[in-house]
Amino acid sequence: MPVANRGAITACVILAVIMQALDTTIANVALPYIQGSVSASADQINWVLTSYIVAAAIMTPPSGWLSARFGRKRVLLTAIAGFVAASVLCGLAQSLVQIVGFRLLQGFFGASLVPLSQAILLDIYTPEERGSAMALFGVSVMVGPVLGPVLGGWLTDNLSWRWVFYINVPLGLLAFLGVSAFVQETRVERAAKLDWTGFGALSLTIASLQLMLDRGEQLGWFGSGEILVEAVVAASAFYIFLVHTFTAERSFVNPRLFLDRNFTLGMVFIFVVGITYLASLALMTPYLQTLMGYPVVTAGIVMGPRGMGTMVCMFIVGRLIGRVDTRLLLATGLLLTAWAMYDMTAWTPDVSQWRIIVTGFVQGAGLGFLFVPLTTVTFSTLPAQQRGEGTGLYNLSRNIGSAVGISAVTALISENVQVNHAELVSHITPFNRLLQQPEIQAYSPLTLPGRAALDELVTNQATIIAYLDDFKLLMILSLASLPLLLLLRRPQQAAAVDHSVAME
Repeated sequence: MPVANRGAITACVILAVIMQALDTTIANVALPYIQGSVSASADQINWVLTSYIVAAAIMTPPSGWLSARFGRKRVLLTAIAGFVAASVLCGLAQSLVQIVGFRLLQGFFGASLVPLSQAILLDIYTPEERGSAMALFGVSVMVGPVLGPVLGGWLTDNLSWRWVFYINVPLGLLAFLGVSAFVQETRVERAAKLDWTGFGALSLTIASLQLMLDRGEQLGWFGSGEILVEAVVAASAFYIFLVHTFTAERSFVNPRLFLDRNFTLGMVFIFVVGITYLASLALMTPYLQTLMGYPVVTAGIVMGPRGMGTMVCMFIVGRLIGRVDTRLLLATGLLLTAWAMYDMTAWTPDVSQWRIIVTGFVQGAGLGFLFVPLTTVTFSTLPAQQRGEGTGLYNLSRNIGSAVGISAVTALISENVQVNHAELVSHITPFNRLLQQPEIQAYSPLTLPGRAALDELVTNQATIIAYLDDFKLLMILSLASLPLLLLLRRPQQAAAVDHSVAME
């Protein structure tokens, strides 16, 4: 039976998805400006990214329970309103603590926007029409990586970094009004229950681990009492989660899911994808704007083709699924990603814009070759009744990978700059004949201005090398994942899986 106002419903939920997807990348290019505004250090400013991702990771799995217990429309309206309110608060923030706290709120409310919107689309279209609906849904999700850096750069340059958050107000208002007017409420299941013990233990594990990773470099890792406490809390909460999962009658996570080899390996792969994709984005922004001196608009423009590469290859791969071994497609994606990272290990601040664009496009193409085949092979052998729970864990793994990746590469940057600086300085002495050449007297270690200029130069070189080391690590991580492909079972036929879950 045709659903009334189906076009209007589709437009409204797609708008909500676009709003959430934009926020995954739109803030990246504005980070240096936010950093200056709230007086944050280079490692602290990345909390603006990781706080959002962690909050979304924690709240994504229970979105299905919230929908069943309180009604899908009611939860979606609350999520949109909360997301917009948190966005305004982010734009008004005057300190690092405020903006990180408000980003946490954004993540909490935004976590359910994508899965609930997706569920609404699946309900209002017939099985024959769902392929086209999910293609449209996938495109809306990919708008974020494509338009986010460009739009964020333009807003920051012409208005203020605060407008990368204020832009959600008109989008959210339209989505809220449309959902209120056209979407029908679902039946409320009063008996729906959530395993609060499992959910609480897992949430505490993720939050403590992320806090430890974010503050470890700043506090000296395990030489700090705070880091030790966070590590103990994370380990204890994870132990409680594991014991509860394997002993409770109905736990938050069904351990039988991990008996499926493809699903378990898929969780590992999507964790790696989360690390390599968003961690590399977090590295690119300061590299382009701080080391290369790019204006924020230019940085956004040269980062945009990365999303284009993903979108183009997703359409290509969609036609290859079922015709080509999915393991071969995954290998292509990992090799393209590794090649892009390998090329970035040879970059200097003099690298051309064209090379940055091409390398970004190739990395995005690698991601496009990973998304759909990885979802297909992960859920191809999983029973249909377990796929709903499996998709929640799948996206949780990706979000955790993203947050851990950003924190890890940021910590490595800070540590390696110091190590590289010390190594380079060891070669600089008054007896070094190269420093006695007349043409470089401005860097003479015998004068105070010369030492200051020399220290600035050495710090810059040490920072460049630190970035290259991070790019090399991401390349090695991509290549190290290749042997795991041999363990995947080849699907007998293309699985009837909703491919768009990979993009949530």
